[in-house]
Amino acid sequence: MISKSLLSSTVLVWASFAWSVDVEPFDEPQREQVEGFQDYFAQVAPNVYVAGQPNAEALKAMKERGITRVINIRTSQEMDNRAVVPYDEAAEVAALGLEYVHIPMGGPDTPYSSEGLAKVAHALESSEGPVLLHCTMAWRASHLWAAYLVSNHGYNVANAVEIGKKMNMGGYPFAEFLERSISLEASE
Repeated sequence: MISKSLLSSTVLVWASFAWSVDVEPFDEPQREQVEGFQDYFAQVAPNVYVAGQPNAEALKAMKERGITRVINIRTSQEMDNRAVVPYDEAAEVAALGLEYVHIPMGGPDTPYSSEGLAKVAHALESSEGPVLLHCTMAWRASHLWAAYLVSNHGYNVANAVEIGKKMNMGGYPFAEFLERSISLEASE
């Protein structure tokens, strides 16, 4: 006969696995053509998608795909400008019964930082289901994902940058002007 404490411990351990999202990264992002996203959409881990700005219909499609949390890293100025984003994303996400996490990055009021990266890592890893991470066209989100690979998954900078470039990270303009690749070295 199984003791109640052993059974309770087993259920608790099982429940903790059942409610954590798998963010183990793919080495090759799985890009898809998905209607309603600006410029880019890819699955980068079993339960993580990186994309450009979704429209309201794309958010509905993401709910059908099983997304439970939307992490938006666009600035408040971008999101409040109805010429840029013609709907209230936070309200739309809430109406769909999804969780909305806004961690603005970029611009003078919300510069890129290790604190911002840590907040996004926590939002990714604490989700109880699949996550959509987005910015305008997935450029910032691709850079952020590459930084996350270094800080949270032990990737070296060169490998993380290569994965980012397979996303929508794009090159570095000065390297493109010179028509040569560049090397990034992490400082310790």
